[in-house]
Amino acid sequence: MPKAPAAEQLKLLGLASLDARLHSLDVRRKDLEADPRVPAAQRAFQEASEAAARADDAVAAAERELSAAEEQVSLVGAKIARDEERLYAGGLSKDLEALQKDIASLTARRSDLEDVELEVLERLDGLREEQSRAAASLAQAESAHAAVRSEIDTALAGIASEHETAAAERSQYAAGVDSALVEVYERTLAKRGVGAARLFHGMSEGSGMDLSPGDLATIRSAAEDEIVFCPDSGCILVRSPEWS
Repeated sequence: MPKAPAAEQLKLLGLASLDARLHSLDVRRKDLEADPRVPAAQRAFQEASEAAARADDAVAAAERELSAAEEQVSLVGAKIARDEERLYAGGLSKDLEALQKDIASLTARRSDLEDVELEVLERLDGLREEQSRAAASLAQAESAHAAVRSEIDTALAGIASEHETAAAERSQYAAGVDSALVEVYERTLAKRGVGAARLFHGMSEGSGMDLSPGDLATIRSAAEDEIVFCPDSGCILVRSPEWS
């Protein structure tokens, strides 16, 4: 078995406590990064963005349609005005009769176009209401997404700061422990997930289980400076006479 003074082995509990703190911070960070509210808020924002874009496109298309209808009404009106001017100027009766028919046809055409224009206007009013609702929904979704993101980013920043402090404390603490012992501890931590724990009244705090009489006898017979390991969790068991 590897060896280290009992007093040095006791220091591993402080190192294990700091590592447990760092692990807890890592778990909290991962939980925050996987917060289901983020993708839900992102999806809601994306859906609202797409709905708002569709509403904008519908309004733009209706506005183009209205502009075209207005232009047609204007063109027909101008043609009626020119024909009326020629009609009032007089001329051959045959020509005047043709002008009157043309004016009547154009007037009917203008009436049809004005009906189309009115229909487009009414439809545009509805589309603009939908556009307004879609814009409001988008603003709400954007605000909700930003609030969730801000909350999580703030929490992550706090965890990062706490992790930096704990890591510096751990580095400083580890420097005060026998380097060979720290090496054994860190190999165990990497392999087992727990580096060291107490053997307390026959129970391994690394596994949370009572050791068998045979395992206890083997561990208690080991010299104080021998490094012993939990038969269940594999971590270093730190012993002390008052914990027996």
